[in-house]
Amino acid sequence: MIPAKKIEVCLTPALLPLFEIEHSIAVIIDIFRATSSICYGIENGAEAIIPVAEVEECAAYREKGAGFLLAAERNGEVVSGFDFGNSPFSYTPEKIAGKTVVLTTTNGTHALQLSLKAKKIVIGSFLNLSSLCSWLAERQEHVLLVCAGWKNNFNLEDTLFAGAVAHRLGDAFLRDDGAIAAADLFRLAQNDLDGYLKKTSHSERLKALGIEKDIAFCLQTDLTTAIPILADGRLVKMPPA
Repeated sequence: MIPAKKIEVCLTPALLPLFEIEHSIAVIIDIFRATSSICYGIENGAEAIIPVAEVEECAAYREKGAGFLLAAERNGEVVSGFDFGNSPFSYTPEKIAGKTVVLTTTNGTHALQLSLKAKKIVIGSFLNLSSLCSWLAERQEHVLLVCAGWKNNFNLEDTLFAGAVAHRLGDAFLRDDGAIAAADLFRLAQNDLDGYLKKTSHSERLKALGIEKDIAFCLQTDLTTAIPILADGRLVKMPPA
């Protein structure tokens, strides 16, 4: 019997026009590092994280009062004049509990902004893999895994995570070729994610910036249980069912 729901993988945001995203839950994936940091921040008590596309939009929140932390990253580095970027180590309870963070990144927030027509938008990372997969498995809805990639190009780390989700959800979903390929890639790499991803271009960028510890952190599985969901333009912790 063919499953009634499907899981698809969009390998880069540039391919989003090819999908009927309005019929799916979109899972935004930017493993190195935006969605990992968002999951960690929401788990650690951030009231909300507001994703914006441009640095200027983020900076504009300075005029809205002192209640916001401003986070901006471009090309792996913190934009000068902002509180922090998208390193998960900036999203500890001491820094963000009870706070609202306004965030713009090179790839993750770009992918999210292009996915706004989806039925729902949630955030995925290895940090919340099990809770995300359990939630998706309970839904009777199509799933589109949106890989943020690098500046609209394919990357390995996001595709590998999409494959982990497709692998875990298994035969309950009808998988497209992207999901089949991503799941095969995950099975190839699953016993040594860090070793496999050492070859990635973004991993090399982060190493050049001296932040290898971010890579190791983002590849931890099930460090968090919170599922960030977009509600009224703000990423918040999904309430209990």
